[in-house]
Amino acid sequence: MNKTYIAQQPNYSKWYIIDAKDKNLGRFSSRIAKLLKGKNSNSYTPYINNKIYIIIINSKSIKVTGKKVFQKTYKRYSGYPGGLRVKTFNYCLSRKPNMILEKSIKGMLPKGILGKQLFTQLKIYPDTEHPHKPQKPEVITLI
Repeated sequence: MNKTYIAQQPNYSKWYIIDAKDKNLGRFSSRIAKLLKGKNSNSYTPYINNKIYIIIINSKSIKVTGKKVFQKTYKRYSGYPGGLRVKTFNYCLSRKPNMILEKSIKGMLPKGILGKQLFTQLKIYPDTEHPHKPQKPEVITLI
C-alpha cells in the first residue's frame, strides 16, 4: 500500500545573506519571498515553515526602474478624517530604507500565521554590518 509523504518541520535552521546593492526592487523581493517560503527546496510543503532565515544587506542602495523614484508612493491611513499620509519612494529611501523592502516582501508572503512567522525570519540592514555572524550565513549571489 502506498503512503503519502508528509514533510516535517526541520530541526535546524539555514541562514542566507544576500546583498541588495543595485538590485531591482520587485524582482529581488519576489525571489526573497520564494526563498523564505522554501520553494527552492525539493521537499516544499505550502503549510510548513522551513526555518530559512534571510539577512539582506545594503537595503539603502535598492533600485527601481523608470520614474518610480519620484512617482511611487507609500500610503498610511490613521483612520481619522484627513489622516492619510503619503510618502514617495525617494523620501522613504533617504529616511527608512528598510521599510521599502519590508513592505514589498511582506505583501508577497502568505497572509495569516505562517506569513507572520516567515516575516520574522527576514532581517534587513541598510549597510553591510549585521549582528548575525555567529550563525555563519551562506552567501547567495545569483539573485
